[in-house]
Formats: sequence, structure tokens, C-alpha cells
Amino acid sequence: QVQLVESGGGLVQPGGSLRLSCAASVSIYVMGWYRQAPGKQRELVASISISGNTNYADSVKGRFTISRDNAKKTVHLQMNSLKPEDTAVYYCNGGGMSGYWGQGTQVTVSS
Repeated sequence: QVQLVESGGGLVQPGGSLRLSCAASVSIYVMGWYRQAPGKQRELVASISISGNTNYADSVKGRFTISRDNAKKTVHLQMNSLKPEDTAVYYCNGGGMSGYWGQGTQVTVSS
């Protein structure tokens, strides 16, 4: 059974930073982070292929950076210049919408 275990969420003030991490039990070609705010659909934040190709939502470009360590089967999301609208549950994903999901970690941006 494939497992994705997230860590690193929390409460941060606007303009602050957080780093999310996800450890997978197997190697997955494309891994990513999605988020879901209350009353909204789950949306892609960023994804990265095993070769390092990245994709970002327009709303986070220039502020968030996704990276991965293939040997450790981990993926990270460095989030800088956080805004209140970034508040959501963030989910680690492997293999796209029909793939594997972590349990989610809450990120709250508030003063």
C-alpha cells in the first residue's frame, strides 16, 4: 500500500514562510501539492516530475518552490511571502488526481 506522510503545516503571519514535507513509501514519477480551502475545490499548487520538471499555479509563482529528493522519496514545498488566501489544507499527491494522497496538513496564514 502506497503511503504519503506530510509534515510542516501550522499557523504563520502574513509575509511569513513555511516548509511542507512529504515522504512516500515508493518512488512516484510525478509528485505534487494540492490545497483545499473551505467551500472551494481542491486545486493544484505545484508539481514536480522525477526528472525535476516543475509546474506551479499562477497564484503561487515566485513565492513557492517545490523540490524533491528522489533517493529519499521525499517532496518539499517551500512557501514564502504567505498570504491569508493561502490558508487551506495542503495535500501531498503522487500520480495526479487519480493517484495517491496524504492525510493533509493545515496551513493558516493570519495575523
